Amino acid sequence: MADEIADSDFSEENIRKFNHERRSSKQWVKLNVGGTYFLTTKTTLCRDPNSFLYRLVQEDSDLISDRDETGAYLIDRDPTYFSPVLNYLRHGKLVINNDIAEEGVLEEAEFYNITELIRLVKERICLRERRPLKDSKKHVYRVLQFHEEELTQMVSTMSDGWKFEQLINIGSQYNYGNDEHAEFLCVVSRECGNSVNSNDVEPTDRAKMGNKSVDRPGKSIMDPLKDCK
Repeated sequence: MADEIADSDFSEENIRKFNHERRSSKQWVKLNVGGTYFLTTKTTLCRDPNSFLYRLVQEDSDLISDRDETGAYLIDRDPTYFSPVLNYLRHGKLVINNDIAEEGVLEEAEFYNITELIRLVKERICLRERRPLKDSKKHVYRVLQFHEEELTQMVSTMSDGWKFEQLINIGSQYNYGNDEHAEFLCVVSRECGNSVNSNDVEPTDRAKMGNKSVDRPGKSIMDPLKDCK
């Protein structure tokens, strides 16, 4: 009698384990996206009831999808862009690595018809396009004319972000007594923001650079070659 009760308990325990494993196996879904395997749950894929993935994992699905030898659903899409899609379905947040183009994720979101993800990616793209590019800074250029004795003074008066671009020897064009003195053209530049124009920087910098470095008659700073607009 005791043996029969023990066998009965063992059988019930096995049945419970079997049913639990069966339910668990139904919850896990394996996807083969472009040759890359993704393991997730049915609950995750059913986050958006209007999506392709929701319809794919329904028992009475109207979608015809092949499976590979491991039982994974075959989806002929790029796995690189599928990862952000799957992560969004897992936790509801849009996370895209810097080396992944938002446009690629948007294409996948539209293919899988995940409405909220489409909206989030489009917002991300709009924000990106509104940000100024790092290389979009404008520059103002000026040309200074001086002789070799003034070079040291010229360097010492450089300030406020000005830097040398080019130094050109234009030869000896004037004499002090019997000595010839070489003359130079120096091209300098500085970055300026979109809100800064030539009228903003002209008085201060010309005073700092021009009045100190060019003090002989007929020699003055030439007009800027290029200015901030």
